[in-house]
Amino acid sequence: MAGRTTTVLTKDEIARALTRIAHEIVERNHGADGVVLLGIPTRGGPLAQRLAQRLAAVEPGVDPGAIAGTLDVTMYRDDLRRQPTRTLEPTRLPSGSIDDRVVVLVDDVLYSGRTIRAALDAISDIGRPRAVQLAVLVDRGHRELPIRADFVGKNLPTAVSERVHVRLSEIDGEDAVVITGGDAPAEEASA
Repeated sequence: MAGRTTTVLTKDEIARALTRIAHEIVERNHGADGVVLLGIPTRGGPLAQRLAQRLAAVEPGVDPGAIAGTLDVTMYRDDLRRQPTRTLEPTRLPSGSIDDRVVVLVDDVLYSGRTIRAALDAISDIGRPRAVQLAVLVDRGHRELPIRADFVGKNLPTAVSERVHVRLSEIDGEDAVVITGGDAPAEEASA
C-alpha cells in the first residue's frame, strides 16, 4: 500500500487555532501579566512569536518582544544517541528572568512527551517559574510519559506509522499541517 498525504490544517485554520490558544492563555492566567512564552526550536519559536502577537492584540500593554523567547532542549534529550546530530540553537529568554512567572512552553507537535520532559529539565537549570504550562499546535497522541498539553490547537488521532509535518511560513515558506504515511483509506484500497 502506498502512503498518503492529507492536509489537516490550512493557513487560516492555524491562525484561528493560535488566536483561540491566546485567548485561552489569557483566560486561564487571568490576563497576560507575568506570562512568558518559550518556543521549542525549530517550529515552536515562530509559534511562540505568533502567540505573543495575539496576546498583545488581546491584552493592552503586552509587548510581544518582551514575552516571547526560545528554549533549546537538545542537550537535555534522552535520545541523543538515536537522533541525527542537530545544531544547537540559542536559548533566548525574554527580558527579566523566568523566576516566579508563568512559563508557557510552545511546541508544534506533542507526541511521546519526551521533548517536553527535556524542556522541563532545561527550565529547572535557568530559573524557578511559578507555573509551567504547555501549548501545542497539534496533539497526536501516543504518549510515552505522563505529559498533557494545557492548550491544544487540534487533537489529531494518528497511527504510529504516520508522521505529522507542521509547515510554517517563517521556515518552510507556507503554513499547513499535513499527515504523511500510513495505509490508504479502506475505500481507496478497494477501488
